[in-house]
Amino acid sequence: MNEFDVKARSWDDDPVKRERARVIAEAIKASVPLDGTMSALEYGCGTGLLSFALRPSLGSIILADSSEGMLEVLRRKLRSSGISTMCPVALDLAVDPLPAERVDLIYSAMTLHHVPDTDRLLERFRALLNPAGILCIADLDQEDGSFHGPEFTGHKGFDRQELAAKASRAGFREIRFSTVFALEKEAGGARRVFPVFLMVARIA
Repeated sequence: MNEFDVKARSWDDDPVKRERARVIAEAIKASVPLDGTMSALEYGCGTGLLSFALRPSLGSIILADSSEGMLEVLRRKLRSSGISTMCPVALDLAVDPLPAERVDLIYSAMTLHHVPDTDRLLERFRALLNPAGILCIADLDQEDGSFHGPEFTGHKGFDRQELAAKASRAGFREIRFSTVFALEKEAGGARRVFPVFLMVARIA
């Protein structure tokens, strides 16, 4: 059982997480011409907060996560809502084969900094997108490690220029960034603000 399995049951109780998902969804809708028919994949979906917010603007959505605890909460939500256009799947693109499906849009929120090999993940995102596909990634700007603390082994956010270079090498173009959210958190005995960016990119 990983840390996200443990956190899954109370994940949706946090108003900051709900608001973050809502704001990121609005930023995606403002940046991407969603027409209600696009197929999509959310990677690192958790309990599906972001996809539920985007669902009215999309067609079918694959919701992928490696946490069984998160997926079980998501399945219960989908059963109770009767939604049939959202499909949860267990998927870790670091080790699992690529799914057979290809989609028009991939989006992810606060997941990339947990993935050790971002270059490989971006390449795999590229492979999963249809021609003219779009990638949207929301994550932390580069910080000093205070967000998660000294035990965290993932990325300390991202330098936007460095991430854009990685996306370019993976086959993406028209890469643009905007600041879409600010997370406030106690860190080092003080209240800190950690900006969250949205990167939008298209297949070359």
